[in-house]
Amino acid sequence: MVGGGIIKLKTWQQAAVALGSAVGALLDPRRADLIAALGETTGKPAFERVLQRMKSSPEGRAVLLERPRVVSANVGHAWDLPENTFGAAYAKFMGSRNFSPDDRPPVRFMDTDELAYVAMRAREVHDFWHTLFGLPTNLIGESALKVIEFEQMYLPMCMLSVVGGTARFSEKQRKLFYQHYFPWAVRAGTQCTDLMCVYYEQHFHEDLEDVRRKLGIVPVPAVP
Repeated sequence: MVGGGIIKLKTWQQAAVALGSAVGALLDPRRADLIAALGETTGKPAFERVLQRMKSSPEGRAVLLERPRVVSANVGHAWDLPENTFGAAYAKFMGSRNFSPDDRPPVRFMDTDELAYVAMRAREVHDFWHTLFGLPTNLIGESALKVIEFEQMYLPMCMLSVVGGTARFSEKQRKLFYQHYFPWAVRAGTQCTDLMCVYYEQHFHEDLEDVRRKLGIVPVPAVP
C-alpha cells in the first residue's frame, strides 16, 4: 500500500471527483490534494501505459519489484554525498527551499495497488526531475515541468495544469514561457529516456552531469 486506503470509484463518481478537483485546483493551485485527485481520476489509462513500459524495462522492473519510496528515511543520505553528485544536487534543491520528501499526498483513487504505486512514483520523482532539468519551483518552472511530464506520461492533468498556470501569468511571463520555456520543454521531454523507468536512488552517487548525459537530459538554458 502506498499511503491512504485505496478508494474504488464508479465511473460517475470518478467524473464528479475529477470535475470538483479541476475547479478547486483552478481556484487554488496550491491545493496539492486536489491536483493529486485530478491526476488520479483522469490518468488511469496513462498510468496503465507507464506500468507496461516499466515492466518492459530492466530498471523499471527493478523499481516495480522493490517499490522504493522517496521519503526522508530512504533519501536522507543524499545530504552527505559529494557536491558534484546527483544526490547532493537533489539535497541542495530540497534544502534550499525547505522542502520535505514526506509532504506528498497519498494515492487514493487507483484500481490496483500496482497502479497506485506507479501513480505515487510519478508524484515522488517530481523533485528529481526539477533537479535534473534545472527548473525553478515558481509558476513558470512548474508549468515547464508539467509540459515535460505530459510528454513523458500523457497525463491529462499535466496539460490542464499548464493551461491553468499560464492563465495566471502576466503578459511578460506568458511571452517568456511560450518563447523560451515551452519549446525547450517539448524538446526536452521527447528526446530524453523514459524517465519513469529510472531507478533514481541508485544514481545518487554518480556525477550530476554524467546522469544527465546518460538519460539524455538537456537542462533548461539560461534566459537570453
